Amino acid sequence: MKEAEAEPGLSRVIRAAPTLLSHLSCSLFTGLVALLSRPGTSWFSWHPFFMTLAFSFFMTEAILLFSPHGSPVRKYPHKTKGRVHWLLQCLSVCCAVLGLAAIFYNKHLNGKPHFTSWHGLLGLLTVCAAGAQSLAAVPLVYHSLARGWSLAKLKRYHAASGLITYLLGSGSLLLGLCSTWFTGSVGGYAWYLSALGPALGALVIMSQVSSAYMAKKRLQS
Repeated sequence: MKEAEAEPGLSRVIRAAPTLLSHLSCSLFTGLVALLSRPGTSWFSWHPFFMTLAFSFFMTEAILLFSPHGSPVRKYPHKTKGRVHWLLQCLSVCCAVLGLAAIFYNKHLNGKPHFTSWHGLLGLLTVCAAGAQSLAAVPLVYHSLARGWSLAKLKRYHAASGLITYLLGSGSLLLGLCSTWFTGSVGGYAWYLSALGPALGALVIMSQVSSAYMAKKRLQS
């Protein structure tokens, strides 16, 4: 009897484990970058701090809100989750713009060319995509703006483009870990552990989004 009761609880823990690990890894990764960059010590220091806060913390947490396992607002209605999701995404975009402005001004002060590396180009593309994604989500928050459109289709497009944006952000973060600044501070096994943050987040988010829409297709068929 006790074993039968324990199985559902154990199953829930196993299902929630990847999401909980993603919460932990994105928080630890953001904290590590904040510790290394020491924001406020230079113009450059704001760049890794704001970009990591944007794409490792706020964006990850915004998407994990919809996780059926491990979401901090799992018991709240979908409408509430949607509004909190949009708020976190707006915070992510604000931080990304500040991070972009910081590195742009820092390069201007030092007379260096802009967007000459894959990290810089991908980062710029990601910031633009994140901004467009947040603006495109307004009709999903205020349904009166979506008259004449299928909300189901808009949600599918939003989820697909959001996943692409998140993967772009994760790729930009991983390229940032290859920079001279980061490799000069973190090396060896510590570097691989650091890279686990954005990599694990990308895997969990891909699994969450694909599973959610596969489940919807099964219900519709």
